[in-house]
Amino acid sequence: MSNVLAPVGRVFLAFLAHVGRLSAFTAMAVSHTVRPPFYPRLILREFIEIGYFSLPVVGLTAVFTGMVLALQSYSGFSRFAAEGAVATVVVLSVTRELAPVLAGLMVAGRIGASMAAEIGTMRVTEQIDALTTLSTNPFKYLVAPRILAGTLMLPFLVLIADIIGVFGGYIVGVYKLGFNSATYIARTWEFLEPLDVISGLTKAAVFGFLITLMGCYNGYYSKGGAQGVGAATTNAVVSAAIMILVFNYVITAMFFGK
Repeated sequence: MSNVLAPVGRVFLAFLAHVGRLSAFTAMAVSHTVRPPFYPRLILREFIEIGYFSLPVVGLTAVFTGMVLALQSYSGFSRFAAEGAVATVVVLSVTRELAPVLAGLMVAGRIGASMAAEIGTMRVTEQIDALTTLSTNPFKYLVAPRILAGTLMLPFLVLIADIIGVFGGYIVGVYKLGFNSATYIARTWEFLEPLDVISGLTKAAVFGFLITLMGCYNGYYSKGGAQGVGAATTNAVVSAAIMILVFNYVITAMFFGK
């Protein structure tokens, strides 16, 4: 019996060790984002890297998502003679769910992988140890600017994605499906509430924190040379995507659950 239970015990203990290390890493990272000294140049660089350079992929994702959603909604609602609800469904779906989740997944694939690869390479080439030798805290220099920038910039990206996604639905609704422009805009504003946008931006801030946290964590603890850096990059993207989907449900339940 002990031979059967031993592998299970090892896996469980390894899981607990991983959770403990991640919790300690998170606490250290958060504490260094609010304690001086700060590195404004590094923070600004991460703002540009995460925010500005992610705009094209997030914008393309949002516009085509809005366009496809308008087509699919019209196709479904036409069976029940409820075509007028297309604009409402597009704006609520984009602001509440699709914009934050899809933007988070796109940024996770772009930024999470990049952070894990960069920090992982620094780890295996002993550059992080060199920072410690030079009396520079790696958390303060490498982790804190990325987490701060990700948490602040992803809501900005999602707000732009909201606008672009709704505009994509407007283009399809007016120029392909034949809706009246003024009526479509009126339907868009009729049922949209501030809570719909706020919930999406709250998700975006949490997703930005999770993406940068997992990218920095997996890169920081990578080992084994190039193969280890590759594994850390993969783990960063996969873990960030899973946590985005899990916390998407949790935050949705907090805002809209009964």
